[in-house]
Amino acid sequence: MSEMVLVDTAERIRTISFNRPDKKNALTRAMYTAAAKAIESGDADPQVRVIILTGAGGVFTAGNDIVDFMEQPPAMDGKDVTPVQHFMQALLHAKKPVIAAVDGLAIGIGVTLLMHCDLVFCSDRASFKTPFVDLALAPEYGSSQTMPRAFGQAVAAELLLLGATWPAERARETGLVGTVTTPDALMDTAREAAKTLATKAPEALAQAKALMRRNPDPLEDRINLEGRQFAERLRSPEFAEAAAAFMERRAPDFDKLG
Repeated sequence: MSEMVLVDTAERIRTISFNRPDKKNALTRAMYTAAAKAIESGDADPQVRVIILTGAGGVFTAGNDIVDFMEQPPAMDGKDVTPVQHFMQALLHAKKPVIAAVDGLAIGIGVTLLMHCDLVFCSDRASFKTPFVDLALAPEYGSSQTMPRAFGQAVAAELLLLGATWPAERARETGLVGTVTTPDALMDTAREAAKTLATKAPEALAQAKALMRRNPDPLEDRINLEGRQFAERLRSPEFAEAAAAFMERRAPDFDKLG
């Protein structure tokens, strides 16, 4: 992996850190590629249950490195998969839970990628900005759809049209982040959540994530889909272990299922 993207795996948790603090962790093509490979390999590794994305040096990421991008702008024409597309697809299609731990600046894709994470924690000094229109650019990473759907049109327009800077509490009240902590407690909070997820039945967890990420269905269709999957889960080894653990008043051990 690139030295500008640090990867650590411990206690079934893969932590991926953007590590270019002298440039506020601005993302280069090499960093996108390294981060994408770290997500994909973690998602494929049965010893990894959860992925954390964060930034080193008190900054999440200042977004794209403009100089790097101007040297080779991503065409996004479908002919070749660019590094940024590779990263977007890796995060978008990750089956395992992804947690974002945001400290300091989160700009551009540093905000839009959060819409594709499952849990988002931030420090009270975090700030969020998507200056696409300010730079005469268009929104990216599906944010023109994900943000209005999540926040409502008027609130999403604060970020995508006005280019407003949201402090941590505004991000929490809109639902962009779930929990605000002190900077010192941020990674501990993220890791505790990751440890909790890592103890859960991995197949059931992946299925629950997939349902939550699925495009909207007519409500009755979604109820029927959930019912079919619920019935399948009742016949799964994971449910048998969870039920036995409940009856025996112990913690379930899903690792022994292989």
